[in-house]
Formats: sequence, structure tokens, C-alpha cells
Amino acid sequence: MREIILDTETTGLDPKAGHRLVEIGAIELINHTPTGNNYQTYINPERDVDPGAFEVHGLAKEFLQKQPVFEAILENFLSFISDSILVIHNAPFDMAFINMELERLNYEPIGTERVVDTLAMARKKFPGAQASLDALCRRFSIENSHRELHGALVDADLLAGVYLELIGGKEPALAFSEKVVKKPTRDETRGFYKPRSFTVSPEEQRQHEVFLKEITNPIWKRG
Repeated sequence: MREIILDTETTGLDPKAGHRLVEIGAIELINHTPTGNNYQTYINPERDVDPGAFEVHGLAKEFLQKQPVFEAILENFLSFISDSILVIHNAPFDMAFINMELERLNYEPIGTERVVDTLAMARKKFPGAQASLDALCRRFSIENSHRELHGALVDADLLAGVYLELIGGKEPALAFSEKVVKKPTRDETRGFYKPRSFTVSPEEQRQHEVFLKEITNPIWKRG
């Protein structure tokens, strides 16, 4: 099963007010295991960045003006996510921006049936508790001290760890195929020996009979 952990950064809070994407970061999971196949791009939003948004991600207009516009990165982005499930923290926020950008270019929006919202998962699993990405990193002891500013790929990497904890953790896949090993029997370890026969001499037979007569109340005569 292929899943994509996805995060975005934007110029502001509301796409309906004209705010745009400035960064997309995505991490590929196969059977809940990161593959190392990641996607990240900055985007020229063709507008100013709100001061509040700049404080979050630190991406200035001067830097973003040198980046490709959304139309230029669209095909690579769609190729990377393909038809995989998208795992997003506070998915309605990110999907509103992604679908707005798609609709601007006359592309079909991505349906909610393809999206897993880890914020909703966390609130259901830990009702009443803080459910921000930072709070969940603390809950699951996921190191995030390197995260001074938000970055789409950095946040996607943290979210991958959080997501795996929310679904119950993931046992590492075996790197080898299991073999059924038959435990050897005692006879197999010692080898097989044919039974041996012995010939009793008349003198040995006589001595044996004398020995038996000397036994008092033998068990084979008890009844």
C-alpha cells in the first residue's frame, strides 16, 4: 500500500482571500514504511506573504519570486502523489489550498476519500488533549528540536513518525524470507545404529538361573 505524507506552507490562512501555496513537501510510505523517496518544491505565489505566515515559515517574497509558479511544478507534483492516499495534519486547510490551485488551472480537485486527517485521528484517540503536530511529537517522544521554523518537508517527516504512532506503530519488515527449520530429533543428531544381537553361552545361562533363585519374592511372581 502506498501513502503520501504531505504538508504545505502558504502566504496566509484563507485561499478564498487570494492566498497561495509557497511550498509543498511529501514523503512516500510503502506498507507504512518510509522509502526515502521524497518530494519538495518551493512555489512563487505571485503575491505578497502575510507577516504572520512569514513568522511561521520564514519564506520571504524576495526568495519566492525566484521559484517556479504552481503551473510549472504541477505535473511533477501530480506524478509523485499519483492516486495514493494523502496523509495530512489538519487536512481541510492544506487540501483547500491544493484544490484551489488545481481549479485555477482547470484540473479536477482531489476528493476527500483519498485523504487521511491525522488531526482528526489524534482528537479521536486523545479527546481533550492538545493535538498540534508539536504536541503529538512530545507525546510520542519524536525529536523536533531542529524545527525552528515550519518547513513542508521537515513537517512531513515529523508527521510520518506521528502517523505511524497513531496507527499503532509499525514492526520493521523482515529483510529476509523466513524458512521453516526442522529441529533434528535425538536419533538424527546421533545417527542411526542397527540393533545388535548377542549369543548367550550355556555357562552364562546357568549363572543367570542361579542368580534368579537367590532373589526373594521377585516382582514378576507377585500377583
